[in-house]
Amino acid sequence: MRKRSFLSILSLVLCLMLSLPALAEVTITFLDEDDDSSVSQNQTTLPDSSASSGAREAFIEDIIALGQKEYEHTNGRAQEAQYSSSIFICKNFTVYLFRQNAEKYRMAEYPDVALKIPDNLPKDQCTDFSYGIVWKDIPASEGNPFEVAAQFIYDPNLSKEENRENAREFMKNVQKGDYFQMSAKYYYGTGAHSLIFIADYDPETGTVRWMDSNMKGEKRNGIRYAYVQFDAVKDIDWFVDAFCQKNRGATLYRLRDDIIYAD
Repeated sequence: MRKRSFLSILSLVLCLMLSLPALAEVTITFLDEDDDSSVSQNQTTLPDSSASSGAREAFIEDIIALGQKEYEHTNGRAQEAQYSSSIFICKNFTVYLFRQNAEKYRMAEYPDVALKIPDNLPKDQCTDFSYGIVWKDIPASEGNPFEVAAQFIYDPNLSKEENRENAREFMKNVQKGDYFQMSAKYYYGTGAHSLIFIADYDPETGTVRWMDSNMKGEKRNGIRYAYVQFDAVKDIDWFVDAFCQKNRGATLYRLRDDIIYAD
């Protein structure tokens, strides 16, 4: 009885298929009598919503891998960081890591526009805060794939304690791949510095991990030399101490979510 019912249903399905236009490919799966599974049909596969996320993560991994390669290549040796052409000046280093990998990626919203990283906002345009906290405001339509994820600028209308609390909360936003721009006064020097975080903020230890060049350095016969760092680790209070000062601050720049592979 069951077999006759199955054949009747199958016959009806085949008749319907022959009477309809060929709109889609249909696959019929013939099953054993004892199999309780139903007849199956091909379904349209939707675009993978994680495709752009995968490209974004790959971009970040490429940048970090190159930073590690440069760190291993320098092998603890100081590198010339005196002249504008040197990739071992702090901002030059982070820009170099970006540019060496950017050609392989685009933004889904602007797939025909090559990616580029903004320069620091010029000193004469930094009227209400110190140079080194922010980049030029380049729109995504012109190739800037970064967005401001978080920012802290010292507020003179708040107490020192309130500013420190805001600065600490700001540092808790750190994510892997974030570009970090700060104006600071700390053990290694005074002024602007650029680096790239290589891991999310760790709330269990209160620490962040990063890579950079020229945070640590020295002068020899009037020439600046820099050291490349990879997987450097500090408590976030170390950074708070560095940039939580009058007119100073920091910005986290983060790659947009719609990073895709270039054609």
